[in-house]
Amino acid sequence: MTGAIVWFTGLPASGKTTLAERLRARLSEHGRTAIVLDGDVMRGVLDARAYDGANRDAFYRTLGALAAVIAAQGAIVLVPATAPRREHRDTARNSGPRFLEVWVDAPLAECEARDFKQLYARAHRGELADVPGGGALFEPPEHPDVIAHGGHDEAVLASLEALLDQQS
Repeated sequence: MTGAIVWFTGLPASGKTTLAERLRARLSEHGRTAIVLDGDVMRGVLDARAYDGANRDAFYRTLGALAAVIAAQGAIVLVPATAPRREHRDTARNSGPRFLEVWVDAPLAECEARDFKQLYARAHRGELADVPGGGALFEPPEHPDVIAHGGHDEAVLASLEALLDQQS
């Protein structure tokens, strides 16, 4: 089986991690192993806690390179991470054996309503300046492989599984 990187991009609290975890469980039910490299978790693992431009760029380069190393060994790597600039995702796309980009497209108001980390509220109060969608730039994908409408989009799970099957 050929490895792959499936990158879930979207605004904070759009449902990226929910969707990635649901795909991981679905693949597992069908005997396929997938590894989730959640952006929030990996920030702690990689000690990448700064969100300014240079640190954000370095974090996404490292995360993409790590995903590529794992995918090159035949694993399916699911990466729910905002990666607000297209360049972040393009770098990851060019580093791995196969790459699928999933845009988790959820309205900003919906993301703000379910933001348990209170990133948007803190951005609106002027406490955080680098929140994509909360004052900082988010560049939506121009040609995503799949568009999901939040983390519970069942049709997207089937589409992703079929795409992974076609490419293995």
